[in-house]
Amino acid sequence: MKVFPAIDLMNGKVVRLTKGDPKTVKTYDHLGDPLTLAKRWEREGVDGLHIVDLDATLGLGNNLGTIIKIVKETALPIHVGGGIRSLETAENLLNSGVSKVILGTLAYKNPDVVTELKKKFGDCVIIAVDHLNGVIMIEGWTKSTKILVHEAIRQFLKLDIKTFLLTSIAKDGTFQGVDLEVLSQACLIKEARIIAAGGISSLDDIATIKQTGAYGVVVGKALYEGKISLKEAIKIAKEE
Repeated sequence: MKVFPAIDLMNGKVVRLTKGDPKTVKTYDHLGDPLTLAKRWEREGVDGLHIVDLDATLGLGNNLGTIIKIVKETALPIHVGGGIRSLETAENLLNSGVSKVILGTLAYKNPDVVTELKKKFGDCVIIAVDHLNGVIMIEGWTKSTKILVHEAIRQFLKLDIKTFLLTSIAKDGTFQGVDLEVLSQACLIKEARIIAAGGISSLDDIATIKQTGAYGVVVGKALYEGKISLKEAIKIAKEE
């Protein structure tokens, strides 16, 4: 299983939110700037970085300069999400050297964009499966699509998309453990590569996620709060 540390960006700083609420923002300046952190995670042997541009999500500008710096100064695959609301924005990121773009609202509202990107850049799209109790939410987690998780995954598999970022909104940033039921069901869908996110609080959670057959895991707040060691998480993820 692959391990992807989260680097959530706001005003050029590394931050974390709880359940996606901007009012809960917490900064981690003491750990260094985003590039310093990216290099640290690279040294520790991660499989890639999961970067979310929260300013772009909230319509407050973007952190493109910081993202490009990380792309240029590390050798890691970089997955970027947050506020990618047009084909042009996605193309700009991919042309800047980002490995994959994470699409939520745009993909659900305009699936043709997914097809277009795949045609131009190959396997470059991760679909965000952000759910509240098994129902997909879009527009910064504020609007329900009424689409169930398994329906969404099957819909995009038909477009030849293989990788899905499954985030439990109710669990995100809460340290309450993963939404095991929804994750387990998603991992049973053939051909789908599921990256789990939201609620991870311990190394036991990493082991549990691995047992579901997940392709990868995003570690965020638990890493920044010192609740898990990245090296130990990687060790568990890689064990045969």
